[in-house]
Amino acid sequence: MDTMERIGATGLVPVVVINNSDDAVAAAEALLAGGIDVMEITMRTEAGLQAIKNVAQGCPEMLVGAGTVLTLEKCQQAVEAGAKFIVSPGFNEKIVAWCVEHDVPVTPGCVTPTEIEAALAYGLRVLKFFPAGTYGGVKGCKSLYSPYKSAHISFIPTGGVSNDNLADFADKPFIHAVGGSWLCSTEDIDNHDFSAITRSAKTSVDVLLGFELVKVSIWQDQQDQAQSAAARLTQAFGFRAGTTDQTAPSGPEIEFSPSTDSDRRGSLTIRTNRLDRAIHHLGKRGFSIDETTATYQGSKLLAVSLKEAFGGLGVRLVQK
Repeated sequence: MDTMERIGATGLVPVVVINNSDDAVAAAEALLAGGIDVMEITMRTEAGLQAIKNVAQGCPEMLVGAGTVLTLEKCQQAVEAGAKFIVSPGFNEKIVAWCVEHDVPVTPGCVTPTEIEAALAYGLRVLKFFPAGTYGGVKGCKSLYSPYKSAHISFIPTGGVSNDNLADFADKPFIHAVGGSWLCSTEDIDNHDFSAITRSAKTSVDVLLGFELVKVSIWQDQQDQAQSAAARLTQAFGFRAGTTDQTAPSGPEIEFSPSTDSDRRGSLTIRTNRLDRAIHHLGKRGFSIDETTATYQGSKLLAVSLKEAFGGLGVRLVQK
């Protein structure tokens, strides 16, 4: 998995402002504990370069990049310090040209068709959208994506994104990842409250993935047992039991059916915003998928099952 693929699979890019480079590794470890293995350390402070170097050397599990890169000199210094990708707030042609020539992943800020076409001329497809809140948020990204869909561009919106609106971006095919300082606040770093950074990261990953239990299938030995159990459950609680009745209460559908697997007692169907990201994050949590169960539409993965069962219940992941 290359750098841009990894950023897209993780789906979140913390924009980290470091005042004391000695805090950089602890901040990186706090993000890793929360499930995020990408961080963009900005060049807004004197500590930025050394912070990048500290993370690159002291926390190799973290994919560290440099942000707020305004000059070619700073770009070169950041790469020398260990930055694996470069982020600039606008389209700086000198920076882009050097990065492309030296095979350094770069995401320049592009919020107009002119800037997008300049980036495309250099072969770039993943672009920063900054400040996202000022330029229309997810609607602005969608408007710019539409005429360039055939060019396969995608955006990393940053600025004006938080957990309050993260879900609006999470399931859009033209959003490569989402960046922001809320994921690793400078105040928490300065106060050495690294547990708060881990909590924030975990919460944001959950919002990004948007796991939603939509169906519980319970397997019975006989057809009549399954039908009777479904009818009784509906009578008791009004749950959707093997029906598409939209007047039933919200929540997962409960389905009873004859047993199809002697080793399992049923299955759970869980929807997610992006299957590729869900698989990536579940893998980091120690869960793997069964490739033989995958369902595709063309090249697009629609559903797949986990190898592990939970209390006799298998898990089927499906794309929202």
